Amino acid sequence: MGSSSFRDILLIHGAWQGSWAWSELIPYLKAKGFRCYSADMPGNGHNETKPHEVSMGIYMAYLRGVLDGIGKPVVVIGHSSGGIISSQLAELNPKNVKGILYLAAMMLPSGMRFAELVAEFSKKDKAMLGIIPYLKWSKDGETSQVGGCGAHKIFYQDCSKEMADAAFTRLTPHPRRGRDICANLTQKNFGSIPRAYIEATEDRSILHKMQRRMQKLVPGARRYVIKSGHAPHLSRPKELAEIIDQAINDLNQV
Repeated sequence: MGSSSFRDILLIHGAWQGSWAWSELIPYLKAKGFRCYSADMPGNGHNETKPHEVSMGIYMAYLRGVLDGIGKPVVVIGHSSGGIISSQLAELNPKNVKGILYLAAMMLPSGMRFAELVAEFSKKDKAMLGIIPYLKWSKDGETSQVGGCGAHKIFYQDCSKEMADAAFTRLTPHPRRGRDICANLTQKNFGSIPRAYIEATEDRSILHKMQRRMQKLVPGARRYVIKSGHAPHLSRPKELAEIIDQAINDLNQV
């Protein structure tokens, strides 16, 4: 990043979520001088995109419009499956994405799908399936919805009951095609962008072992750690904002 200080953040949520997921975190980031922009990804019920229309290309076209609207370089924070999307966005827009923070996120090599990693780990430990056993699929197989038991047990186990209940009611059906995506990356573009990975050590969705494995598969990201479940932006927003502030300050020195 050089000597410039980037204070604009684009927040990309994970599956079944929306921009609402960042509501607890954003005030703490703003208090530290960051300008925050949160996306509502196509196909999650937040716009007119139909589930069967979803693709990485649709995601990129939408986010290209978001970047154009911001009009200045950003640091991207991707949570969960938002990590794959963040990687591809950086690959296609290296002049506008000046850093990536992966928050308990999918940081995978070019061409690799998260399902491949899950298959590898779940052979020995079914807990590695994360949220998968708790999904309810539509009759046409185009969307999945998270059941209440799964949301509380896998996503929000360290949130207050009130917060977990509220978050669960806002989860929306997620397109199957949105779960099948992978990023196509190059060393020239994606490889030139500073990255950081924020581990959530108590995560039951993307378990800590999987987070560590992804950092080995795609080396080069600075590591930060928060003792939380899958959604520290809800359960530990103040502490997470401190870590993000430090991570971005560190990336600014690269």
